[in-house]
Amino acid sequence: MEWVLRSAEPSDVEVIAELRATVMRPDLQRLGRFDEHRVRQRLRDTFSPQHTSVIVAGGAFAGCVTMRPAEEGRWLEHFYLVPGLQGRGLGTAVLRTLLERSDSEGVPVRLNVLQGSAVRRLYERNGFTVEVQDAVDVYMVRRPGAVSRRFGVAG
Repeated sequence: MEWVLRSAEPSDVEVIAELRATVMRPDLQRLGRFDEHRVRQRLRDTFSPQHTSVIVAGGAFAGCVTMRPAEEGRWLEHFYLVPGLQGRGLGTAVLRTLLERSDSEGVPVRLNVLQGSAVRRLYERNGFTVEVQDAVDVYMVRRPGAVSRRFGVAG
């Protein structure tokens, strides 16, 4: 599948907030934490177009990802794909592109996922390991050049 990343615009915030609500709903409901308004508002409150990329696949909106500078390295957040495109390799391709960039800069990447979320496997396959976790969140880190378990190669 052909895809590109384009810089987000402030006007992208609502379509991204809606995608976040759709994608996160099952995990948040499972954890008893889904709130129809809050799930969208949290994205609106933290949306930073300057650090966000919109994923365009086949000429259409396919998702988004934010790589925000952090004290040590980068913070990966708001990585959402349209449900019909999940499980088809697009997320892996986008993630690997972002990790190649952070590896070239020699910086670690951190993120958090909800406990029990299926997306955790994607991150583990790409070299992320658990730093700390609680009843709701799993905080993960990937050091520069971490080995991908799936293919046994860096990146």
